[in-house]
Amino acid sequence: MADQPDIAVVVPSHDRPLRLRWLLNALEEQTLPRERFEVIVAHDSRGPETAELLRTHPLGVRAIGFEPGPGPAAKRNAGWHAATAPLVAFTDDDCRPPPEWLERALAAARAHPGAIVQGATIPDPDEEHLVRAAPHVDTQRIVPPTPWAQTSNIVYPRELLERVGGFDETFPLAAGEDTDLAIRATEAGAGYVGARDVVTFHAVHAVSLPQLVRARWRWQHLAYLVKRQPSVREHFPMWIFWKRTHVWLPLAIAGALLRRRKPGAELLALPWVIHTLPDRGAGPRGRARALSELPARAVVDSAEMAALARGSIRWRTFFL
Repeated sequence: MADQPDIAVVVPSHDRPLRLRWLLNALEEQTLPRERFEVIVAHDSRGPETAELLRTHPLGVRAIGFEPGPGPAAKRNAGWHAATAPLVAFTDDDCRPPPEWLERALAAARAHPGAIVQGATIPDPDEEHLVRAAPHVDTQRIVPPTPWAQTSNIVYPRELLERVGGFDETFPLAAGEDTDLAIRATEAGAGYVGARDVVTFHAVHAVSLPQLVRARWRWQHLAYLVKRQPSVREHFPMWIFWKRTHVWLPLAIAGALLRRRKPGAELLALPWVIHTLPDRGAGPRGRARALSELPARAVVDSAEMAALARGSIRWRTFFL
């Protein structure tokens, strides 16, 4: 069809109307002519703000509403099924792409026909100061291609999505369904390339320690990804740990428990400290701040390992 757009932008959203507005504003400023792309937002927001935003925003958005509950896989599937373009760019509702994002994404996808194209995701420059200032932040920094095929900035051919059936909606919450899709797609013969000039900005959320611990609990479901796709183990430390700090945390805990009975046992914590210590500057104040953050980082690592232990039991695979 002559009026068919070249590329679709699909966004899953949940109760973030302000961030979503900033994303839509950024899409409105794209250098790619407006008639060459379509935007589909699938959401299950509880309040009326998101629906009102999607109805009134001048960009012109196709909205798909869900009752509260479905994860991003179901929303992304609904979005790409509703699209008409031959290429589908997935992003998140807390991203804000620069003006050239879609133009570069389209060029990269056309340079690699039939392939998955992963772009770069970096903390939003307007909020990057929070990475240095706040003790706990939630953001993304992705240098493509990664083994995980994160959907904050990735382009799939629609034909490929149809061939492999899209995202697996049986994945619990948001923990691995994007990686699973990429694995199935590459096993079906698709290429997978990184395009570092296709950049989007990810929000930097400053969070409290309790909020961070609660957010980490959902990663228990990474064990489900490992169960479904055992090949991903090769990308994890020693095939059974999510992070390098998880390898050393049990030793650090043992050192802390034994230090009174066995002088020098605290040295067992050194590998974990070396891998965990944040960079807060070379001066005395920066080093003191970095050391002061270690207890909270131990809490986060412990919460992650506890979550993964629960997931390992639930999904009957060993992954920490």
